[in-house]
Amino acid sequence: MTESTGPALVIGLGNRGPEYERTRHNVGFLVADVLAERVGGRFAVHKKSGADLLQARLDGRQILIAKPRTYMNLSGRPVAALAKFFSVPADQVIVVHDELDLPFGTIRLKQGGGEGGHNGLRSISQALTTKDYLRTRIGIGRPPGRQDPADYVLKPFAAPERKEVPVIVEQAADAVELLLKVGLETAQNSLH
Repeated sequence: MTESTGPALVIGLGNRGPEYERTRHNVGFLVADVLAERVGGRFAVHKKSGADLLQARLDGRQILIAKPRTYMNLSGRPVAALAKFFSVPADQVIVVHDELDLPFGTIRLKQGGGEGGHNGLRSISQALTTKDYLRTRIGIGRPPGRQDPADYVLKPFAAPERKEVPVIVEQAADAVELLLKVGLETAQNSLH
């Protein structure tokens, strides 16, 4: 990510509905909510994209924080619609998502790469026609034993994890803000 003065689009991934609210797959929504709280804004439905959207400024730069109103595996359409509507290039799109391949609570930033079986990322890559968007990856760890990963991500956090989730979500929001302020390489050097 290069220094940019144009708008940036931050996408928190998750699934809508109370049954998904506290699941591992919804950490992206939780981070988007924290960012919204920090800027003192409220989400409103953006009809052209099918996402909940909040427009704010961070260090003078326009920031768009969004939560797609679709299920996770259909996230691409609203993300691409927002990017097009607000003329945000793919390298200024930051997707905040759960990551099975990172230990619980680990936060990593990267640009591009594979989707690791994450259907939300796959949908976004297809809709943006590139994988070169930015990612804020929040580790949820691998499922225990032989539990199906698809089942695991839709389960609530375990009791010991639940206590840590608010801190992890705040740290992930910090990582997004750092990425927006200083760019990918500098943010990675600070975090990793």
